Amino acid sequence: MALRHNPTARQMRLAMELRRLRDGAGLTSREAAALLDVSPAQISQIEAGLAGVSEKRLRRLATHYACADDEFINALVPLATDRTRGWWEKYRGMLPTMYLDLAELEHHATYRADVEFLYIPGLLQTEDYARAAFSYQVPALPEDEVALRVRHRMDRKVVIDGPTPVPYKAVIHEAALHIRVGDRAAARAQLVRVLELSEADQVSVRVVPFDLDGFAGAWSNMMLAGGAVPRLDTAVRDAPHGTAFIDSEAQLSVFRTLFRKVEEVSLDPDRSRDFIRRLAKEL
Repeated sequence: MALRHNPTARQMRLAMELRRLRDGAGLTSREAAALLDVSPAQISQIEAGLAGVSEKRLRRLATHYACADDEFINALVPLATDRTRGWWEKYRGMLPTMYLDLAELEHHATYRADVEFLYIPGLLQTEDYARAAFSYQVPALPEDEVALRVRHRMDRKVVIDGPTPVPYKAVIHEAALHIRVGDRAAARAQLVRVLELSEADQVSVRVVPFDLDGFAGAWSNMMLAGGAVPRLDTAVRDAPHGTAFIDSEAQLSVFRTLFRKVEEVSLDPDRSRDFIRRLAKEL
């Protein structure tokens, strides 16, 4: 089988989990290779995401690695066997791989959650808002590139308003509701759109107001995507060098705790809607 040149984030996650299982078992790649009667190079390729692994071999490795978590292993199987080519594939070769990885991550997510302090979360953005945000990038993007990114962002909304939406929580700081990424009309339309989406049963939008005492968590922007089991959750953060997909259990525990802390001090969904409604009227 030909090796992959650009494994997806989902393929890399499977590779990383298999490496963690082997390390946890205290086995070398040579010893793992002997278990499957393959070369050590093939184990290295699997653990680098450059080669796939069958369900049979995955389960065989898990047995030899003494992994007794059947639920976890069952959750790994689709990562190895699923060949879904989703809507995001139409953008392959047109947008950076990160955009496709994000869409694929959301497609398979069991829940989604965002914390934002300066921007409206992408899943809640209007076209005008997204266009204004992408148009502000430096160096400036060509118009056709901006249009592609806006369309991709709008397509991502299927995860919360498509035929099989997943539970979604957004915690938004008041600052993001005030900042006019576009003009006044676009800002008001954006607030109205947030209100409309917040009415869906599976969507929860909460606001962190300016006048909250003792709040020092304004650095904790994050996106969380639920895996089939908690061990397969993913946190996503934007960084100067690009978007980072975070999957270590220690870091995931930190982000889950941060999310709970921010959510706990935010206004409840009903009060948040009233808050946003008032801001929209003032515009």
